Amino acid sequence: MAAGAVGERLGEAFAPSLRLGVTGLSRSGKTVFLATLVHNLVHGGRLPLFAPYAEGRLSSAGLAPQPDDEVPRFPYEDHVRALVDDRVWPRSTHKIAQLRVTIEYESARVFSRRFGAGKLHLDLVDYPGEWLLDLPLMHLDYRQWSREAMEEAARRPADAAPFRAALEGIDPEAPAREADAQRLAEAFTRYLKDARADPNALASLPPGRFLMPGDMEGSPALTFAPLPLSAEEAAQGSLHAMMERRYESYKTHVVKPFFKDHFARLDRQIVLVDVLAALNGGPQALDELRRALRAVLACFRTGKMSFLGALVDRRIQKILFVATKADHIHHADHDRLERILRHLVAEAIDAAEFAGAEVDVMAMAAVRATREASVTRGGETYLTIAGTPMEGQKIGDRVFDGIKEVGLFPGDLPDDPRAVFEAPRDEYGVTTLRFRPGKIETEGALTLSLPHIRLDRVLQYLIGDRLQ
Repeated sequence: MAAGAVGERLGEAFAPSLRLGVTGLSRSGKTVFLATLVHNLVHGGRLPLFAPYAEGRLSSAGLAPQPDDEVPRFPYEDHVRALVDDRVWPRSTHKIAQLRVTIEYESARVFSRRFGAGKLHLDLVDYPGEWLLDLPLMHLDYRQWSREAMEEAARRPADAAPFRAALEGIDPEAPAREADAQRLAEAFTRYLKDARADPNALASLPPGRFLMPGDMEGSPALTFAPLPLSAEEAAQGSLHAMMERRYESYKTHVVKPFFKDHFARLDRQIVLVDVLAALNGGPQALDELRRALRAVLACFRTGKMSFLGALVDRRIQKILFVATKADHIHHADHDRLERILRHLVAEAIDAAEFAGAEVDVMAMAAVRATREASVTRGGETYLTIAGTPMEGQKIGDRVFDGIKEVGLFPGDLPDDPRAVFEAPRDEYGVTTLRFRPGKIETEGALTLSLPHIRLDRVLQYLIGDRLQ
């Protein structure tokens, strides 16, 4: 790994690159964010707070061949076509994908401009959010994972009931039988899928490949389940020993390569969080999301490094936490949304800053699907949003047709972020609909990029300093 890092760094002396990790749990909006980030760079959206663009120093940005030939290409064109032409949201990610954007720019420094135009390769990686929650497994042995998985199942009695029933009569120290392993793995997988289907579920449960097995389906590395263990060590030839061996195989062949090939090579990190969905799930959903993010972010390699250290290793030096779908509330509540997110990830922020990383928090909408309005009723003015709900969306008995625009008062967020972690679920929930993507903006004969909220600030924070 050290030799590979040295090779990458020496190569960057001639062709500088920045590897941006786009992280988020399932449904947080990673695929949409990646597609619109590239679309705005390549097609020149409204980016007034992205200094290289605002100052006229960004000469060009275009797609380039990706650096890793073994990784599928991110289907950028398909996703943009869905957003722009069909005005539908692209499908969630089901496999890892990669894209490189090459940016040419003029330096803001007079001395640097003497050496010609600058160039930066921006490397972006997309992957299923379910895989993200596998990273903490690297630090857990089978006994620890089984205990945590059984405790989580106890918190989800309805979803886990069939799996717990399958465990009845099972003796972990009895001789291993393949039929028992398959039956338990199938019941455990059904439980994971049922938990994932819950609309208030903010975080999938690991192992992530159980939900998206791909070409590993049916392999022993995906045929295990947690057990209620009492013995300190597994008896040779027991079901306990079989499950433990397969769990360790899963870590070796799935989790660790994913970390080594992708997360261990990151320079910057953006973490997308669907805070509004967590609010609608209530304190329990918020706590679930906080625990999941804390466990995942503990796996990141963060902090500053010396020049020599950077030749043999990589660390994440900047992290940005983003509350997505900010267009689902009025901008007057954006500061409150950011405070809630900051409170949600406070432990992760403290750890990253202690390690020397730079951290910030923002509210953003990669694609703005609504516009703002106000409604006066009974002498009182309500700050509302307006947009076109996706076909089939409903509020109460009203079902929307996907064509007509509607106005919506989403509700108000509290000034004190601690309130949402303690109040009943209905007190601070936000009324949300799934709106169709906004229409492409035009300015005279010029067609602009997809509308957004604060994508320019996000770009400035993540890569602005590398385009000086």
